[in-house]
Amino acid sequence: MCGFVGCLTTIKNTKDLNDQLTVSDMNSMIVHRGPDDSGYFEDEHITMGFRRLSIIDLEGGHQPLSYDNDRYWMTFNGEIYNYLELRADLKKEGYEFKTDSDSEVIIAMYARYKEKCVDFLRGMYAFVIWDRDTKTMFAARDHFGIKPLYYAEEGDKFYYASEGKAIYKVLKDKSFDKAALQDYMTFQFVPEPKTLTKEIKAVLPGHYIIKKPGQAVVTKRYFKPEFNVIARPEEEYVKRVRNVLLDSVEKHMRADVTVGSFLSGGIDSSIVVALARQLSPKLKTFSVGFEREGYNEIDVAKETAAKLDVENFSTVITPQRFVEAFPCFIWNMDDPLADPAAVPQYFVAKEARKQVKVALTGEGADELFGGYTIYHEPYSLKMFNYTKPLNGALHALARIIPEGVKGKSFLLRGTTLLEERYVGNAFIFNEKEKQQFMTQYDANQPFVDVTKPYYDIAKNYDPVTKMQFVDINQWLNGDLLHNADRTTMAHSLELRTPFLDKEVFAVAREIPADLRIANNTTKYILRKAVEGIVPDHVLHRRKLGFPVPLRFWLKDELYDWAKDQILASQTDKYLDKTYMLKLLDDHRDGKADNSRKLWTVLAFMMWHKIYVENDYLPDAEEIQATAAKI
Repeated sequence: MCGFVGCLTTIKNTKDLNDQLTVSDMNSMIVHRGPDDSGYFEDEHITMGFRRLSIIDLEGGHQPLSYDNDRYWMTFNGEIYNYLELRADLKKEGYEFKTDSDSEVIIAMYARYKEKCVDFLRGMYAFVIWDRDTKTMFAARDHFGIKPLYYAEEGDKFYYASEGKAIYKVLKDKSFDKAALQDYMTFQFVPEPKTLTKEIKAVLPGHYIIKKPGQAVVTKRYFKPEFNVIARPEEEYVKRVRNVLLDSVEKHMRADVTVGSFLSGGIDSSIVVALARQLSPKLKTFSVGFEREGYNEIDVAKETAAKLDVENFSTVITPQRFVEAFPCFIWNMDDPLADPAAVPQYFVAKEARKQVKVALTGEGADELFGGYTIYHEPYSLKMFNYTKPLNGALHALARIIPEGVKGKSFLLRGTTLLEERYVGNAFIFNEKEKQQFMTQYDANQPFVDVTKPYYDIAKNYDPVTKMQFVDINQWLNGDLLHNADRTTMAHSLELRTPFLDKEVFAVAREIPADLRIANNTTKYILRKAVEGIVPDHVLHRRKLGFPVPLRFWLKDELYDWAKDQILASQTDKYLDKTYMLKLLDDHRDGKADNSRKLWTVLAFMMWHKIYVENDYLPDAEEIQATAAKI
């Protein structure tokens, strides 16, 4: 596990130290991704930098790594779970290896198959390979976007990095992307490939790029997470899901260090822990909770840990710790991320790193197996399929019904097309609201433009599958995996996601929608598959995620803090702060629950303070020193 940075140029003087110093500055921004080792490579076109977190104690972990008499050079972030099998196949074809690392397997696969090498890889990864003979850079990101990869062009320089802040640090000219901010205010994250900095782009999940000096970047998609429902007996699906999960967890447990696991009060992390416990009796688990009643799942997690006979370590978050960590959290995110659950994950990662270097998590189960309650919505609104000639009039009627009147929301949702009402698990501000408070609002940038390409691909899917497809392509990588990577890497912890395995998806994609959310529950087949494995007290427990008491805190303990943040923010050119202060006061007075809206605004304001208002962007060591005190 590591992070990498680099700069590709058309031509340079190898005696010129500018690129070396630039890449060194970039590498200083990602020390947290690899505190154990660093490395550099340079030729007449490219300078590569690397940071390493040692997980598997194999010779050859040091990077940049060369292959084939130094023809190929590579930096790699991630883990390849089928590298032993791939290595054996390559050796049969005559390929030789100097190390036992999965890194050398990737570079050998590229030597053998070029860009098609990604079709064989099973794991989480982002990597860059430089071919000195053809003067070609090849960079790829894994199927679901578990590991990040960014790039930017400035003059004849092409920068790339594991985190956007490493590029942001060295760009001479940076421009703010107002369209990206407009999207952020709806989604609570900046939808990829955009970032709030126009020049910096993310490589999308399941994509690779090819770049030659002096030529334009070529981007290609190699993986599409498409559904392909196949009718099978329920018990066959149960067996297939159970078997593929056992296999995935086993492969995700490969490490020469102690492996731990996050454990909430929900089913997804409990499944991972239960399966991992079969492979590692000394498994350590980690939980987080809040002081407020109803927002602390530590007791449930400890009950699960006791029944599975694993150790559990927990930490409690106070409002004071929450706001003290907030600047460090935002710095690590690259762009603002307003998912309240991300901050407790920051704390549970900190707790886990005291004990382990690697942790497992349950991310991806909801998107693959149908785990969100909102996926039931198409069934609850089914009656509107029979009132289509009247839906226009019903919608107009619903709009004039006063706010708070029972049935208004139901009528509005039922008479609004799925493509317009569902953009993912978070829908913060609609277009009408954004027009009121965004001082540079652009009516030609509606939020539906972001999800339309995915709805176009999914046009023949049933409504439930359409929603899952949008979440897999937007919410999963834009929010959950972004959160998972940054909060754990902030503490030099590697996080592994057994559900987000291409072999697991190959099984999940075939399950019919009525078996994903059957019997008025979610993840029906998944729950059936783990009966007798997961303790009964969590098997059918209602999904809570990481519940955060923001609604109460912004009324009480954090009201003054939030008001001060809004007043002090230098974001007037983008936001009407009078509108925001009213949101805050209405929330305090109980007129509306504006907590998610306020948190979205506050996250952006903190990002703007750190990345735009300050003259100096701290490096990783400075942030880590601050975070260690919280």
